[in-house]
Amino acid sequence: MSDPLERIAAALERISPPEAAVPDIALADAFVWQVEPDRLVPVEQVNRVDMLLLVGIDRSRDTLMDNTRQFARGLPANNALLWGSRGMGKSSLVKAVHAAVLAEDLPLKLIELHREDLPTVGRLLGLLRDSDARFVLFCDDLSFSHDDQHYKSLKAVLDGGIEGRPDNVVFYATSNRRHLMPRDMIENERGSAINPSEAVEEKVSLSDRFGLWLGFHACDQEQYLAMIRGYCDAHGVAIDDDTLRAEAIEWQATRGSRSGRVAWQYFTDLAGRQGVEL
Repeated sequence: MSDPLERIAAALERISPPEAAVPDIALADAFVWQVEPDRLVPVEQVNRVDMLLLVGIDRSRDTLMDNTRQFARGLPANNALLWGSRGMGKSSLVKAVHAAVLAEDLPLKLIELHREDLPTVGRLLGLLRDSDARFVLFCDDLSFSHDDQHYKSLKAVLDGGIEGRPDNVVFYATSNRRHLMPRDMIENERGSAINPSEAVEEKVSLSDRFGLWLGFHACDQEQYLAMIRGYCDAHGVAIDDDTLRAEAIEWQATRGSRSGRVAWQYFTDLAGRQGVEL
C-alpha cells in the first residue's frame, strides 16, 4: 500500500488547475480569459461600434477616453464603473475607446473577463504582472445576487491584495446597478445583520473602489432618432426624415422602451427591408 501522504499529494495534483502557459500577447489586441485550462484566447475581430455612432454620452466618452489614453501612455489611471440604463452603450463605449486608443498608435490590450470567472482573477493577474504590455480587464454586465460571494474576488482586481494590482492592469466594468448589488439586498443587510452598518459598508464600498463612476441615463426621443440617423448615414441606408421618425417612434412603442439598443434593432430591421448588408 502506498504512503497516505503520496496518495493525498496525487489527489491534489489531479484536482488542481493546470498551470497556465505564458500567453503570446503579440497574437492580437484583444483576448478572452477562459479557464479549465487557464488561457487567453485571441479575438481576431472585436464586435464593436464606431465611436462617432455613440450619441448622447459625450461626457462619459471623453472621460473614459482620457483615462484610457493616460493608462496606455504609462501614466496613472483609474478603474472605471460604467453604470446605468440598459442598452445605452456602456459596453460599446469600452470597446470603441479601445479601438480609438489603438488608432492613436498607443499599445493597449483588452481582455474580457466573465463574471463567473472572477474567482480565477488572481491567476490572471499573475500572468499579466511581468508583461511589458498594458491591459484593460473588461467585465460586462457585472452584478451580484443575494448569495453571491464573487464580489469578494473582485477586490483582488481593484486592490490587488498584498501584492497590489499590477501597474500594467486597469479594470473596467459595466453594470445596470451603481452599487453592483440589488437594493433589497442592501436593505436586508440593514435589517438583519448583527452590525448592519458594517454589513452594508462591505457591499456598498465595492463600488467605491472604482475611481471613475460614469452614469448612463435613458435617452430622449431626439437622441434616439439621432442615433438611427447616424446608423443610416454610416451604412448608406436612405430614408426621409418623416418616414424614419414615424417608423422609429412606432418601433419604440412596441418595445416599451427607448435606448441605443432599440435604435440599433430598428435600424437592423430597416436595413434588412432595404437589402443592405451590415
